[in-house]
Amino acid sequence: MPKVLRARRVSEVKDTAAAQPLVESRALTKHFPLGRHQTVHALDGVSLAIAPKEIVGLVGESGSGKSTYGKTLIGLHDKTSGEVIFDGERLPQSYHPKDFQRHARRMQMIFQDPYSSLNPRMTVGEIVGEGLRLHSKDTGRQIRDRVADWLERVGLSGDHMARYPHEFSGGQRQRIGIARALILEPDFVVCDEPISALDVSVQAQVVNLLDTLKASMGLTMLFIAHDLSMVRYVSDRMAVMYLGTVVEIGPANDVFFEPKHPYTEILIGSNPEPDPEAERHRDSTHIRGEIPSPVNVKPGCRFASRCPKVMDVCRTTTPELLPLKNVSGREVACHLFS
Repeated sequence: MPKVLRARRVSEVKDTAAAQPLVESRALTKHFPLGRHQTVHALDGVSLAIAPKEIVGLVGESGSGKSTYGKTLIGLHDKTSGEVIFDGERLPQSYHPKDFQRHARRMQMIFQDPYSSLNPRMTVGEIVGEGLRLHSKDTGRQIRDRVADWLERVGLSGDHMARYPHEFSGGQRQRIGIARALILEPDFVVCDEPISALDVSVQAQVVNLLDTLKASMGLTMLFIAHDLSMVRYVSDRMAVMYLGTVVEIGPANDVFFEPKHPYTEILIGSNPEPDPEAERHRDSTHIRGEIPSPVNVKPGCRFASRCPKVMDVCRTTTPELLPLKNVSGREVACHLFS
């Protein structure tokens, strides 16, 4: 297995944090109506800024809103309220075809499932080159040359252009998805759990590939994943989501080794040790119960029903995401620190 990525240096995190954001969400909210006056609160007031050439990792349980945030950020979901600022421009509330035409070259997404995200009726050459046909003036020969070049860059062969997705393994399909997203040379990429459907032996290869391409292209990324250890290595900063809200943000190493929010503490405490002997003897922590329904959201802190440090104020007042005193770059939404 290829060597796993190193953790980012503190100096790298400070450099990206000081830059003007390339992408920023301000109180971004996304609700899905269910009928009969019921609404799924997928996102509620998420504010997050991502600097140029920065990788922000987004973690949380299934159902916390991570994928919804990524898709709403680049316009695949309409916004219920709030705003997204991309390179100084406020993006529209609802995307029209002309908006995708304008922004698709600069904002792309690598989808979670390499099996369902590729059209089985299209060849690899057609899949990877589709963006060029829609958003560039390249001719057929030029498109074929660029597709072949990108297949080589992601570790495949230009000879694979005439083959279909079902002829490839999961890791190879994900590489095809990466080539499809990056052939337009975008400035910002949402990676929606790009390694979760892959074997462990393939995950490090895909992550190392993304890191190599990021370094050569100067990409800015939102990296969504369940694997906290992988997010720690990949990311400059880490944001933790719970039930549609961000509960903690900070440099990836700081959040991983010194979590502040009770949810982050338990989430990281439940992360398995790579050493089987150490894992066998450690006292692992687990979150009590299941994540509450996003339909009937109760007032107060959304983690209150499962929090071991819950106070009376937690059940009545929603905590704000605020900077920690005397701790640079850390923000926590918890009454323990307000």
